[in-house]
Amino acid sequence: MFYLAEIEDYVRVEPRLFGLATLDAVKQQLKETYAEYVSKELGKVVGVVDVLEVGEGIIIPGDGAAYYKSEFKLLVWKPEMQELVYGTISEITNFGAFMNLGVMQGMIHISQTMEDYVSFSKSNTLMGKSSKKSLKKNDACLARIVAISFKADEPKIGLTMRQPGLGKLEWIKDEKRKAKQAEKAAEKAEKEAEEKEKKTKEGKKKK
Repeated sequence: MFYLAEIEDYVRVEPRLFGLATLDAVKQQLKETYAEYVSKELGKVVGVVDVLEVGEGIIIPGDGAAYYKSEFKLLVWKPEMQELVYGTISEITNFGAFMNLGVMQGMIHISQTMEDYVSFSKSNTLMGKSSKKSLKKNDACLARIVAISFKADEPKIGLTMRQPGLGKLEWIKDEKRKAKQAEKAAEKAEKEAEEKEKKTKEGKKKK
């Protein structure tokens, strides 16, 4: 889930940025400090949105940098359990698939790719035995977050596509098409049954 996080903190501006206006120096330092920044509390920082306020600078003896008490906004993405995510398959392995979520990367175990017995082919494709569905690199998919771990610098996100309405976008479209066909067939059968019943009643009346 994307959030706007408003933060108040002392920003350590390095001496090499002293030639810039204070506001510009703080902005530049924040961009560098929060580039690729990840934490369990914030999630993954996407970018610095705005610097709302910059206070007077403080210099600490023995440290050549200046510290400015600042208020700023960050755009962050924090993964949440059961969240639906869209992405593309970036890599296929014999144990599953990795999915590029744009901000982070998620992993789909081979058993969670589809409702079928799945095997890994020599052409780097995951193939369903009964359904003949295939999953390969660059396929666009819809998945659900079922596991989150922040033990490492880059959080590990576990995904599943073994739920209704999830999976490769082509599969989802095909399922919707089949559902519509089944609905139309059911409506047609119901209508034919009503007409048959009506004719039967009319036949009995004539007798």
